[in-house]
Amino acid sequence: MKKIATLATASLAVSTLLVGLSTPVQAAPDWNKRIRCTQKDWEGRTIPTRYGNSEFGWNHFTHKHNVKKCKVVEGPLDGKPDKRDGARLEYHGIAIDGSRHVKIVVIVQWARKTRDGDYDAGRGQKIGVINTFCKNQPRNKCPNWVSQ
Repeated sequence: MKKIATLATASLAVSTLLVGLSTPVQAAPDWNKRIRCTQKDWEGRTIPTRYGNSEFGWNHFTHKHNVKKCKVVEGPLDGKPDKRDGARLEYHGIAIDGSRHVKIVVIVQWARKTRDGDYDAGRGQKIGVINTFCKNQPRNKCPNWVSQ
C-alpha cells in the first residue's frame, strides 16, 4: 500500500509540473507586414507604410483618421523628423488646398519591434509608419479634401 501511495504522489507531482510547463505562450497579434508605400526621408531612411491592422499602420489610419492616399503620408516624411523619442520619430507636414490648410502628423517606429514588443517586422526590417492623422481636427480625422 505504501508503494502505491508513493507512486500516486510522484505521478501527481509530475503531471502538475507538466501541466504548468504546457501553458501556451501568448501569441503575437495578427498583422499584415506587406508594404503599401515607402518614402525616403532626408536622413536616408527608407520608411515603409505597412498595412498593419486596426491598431496601427495603413489599416488603422485609413479608417480611423480618413487618410486614403500615400501622398498624405509621404509628404511629411520627405524631410527630417520633427520629434524623436528613441526609435519613435514624428514628422510634421501641412496639406494646403486654396485657403484651407491642415497640419498632418506621421508617427514612425524606426525599429524592428513596436515599443510594447507585441509586433515584430522581422530580421533586418523596420516597423515603419504606425499612425498618420490631422492635428487639431475632430477626432484627428482628416477632411476628405486631404486625400483627393
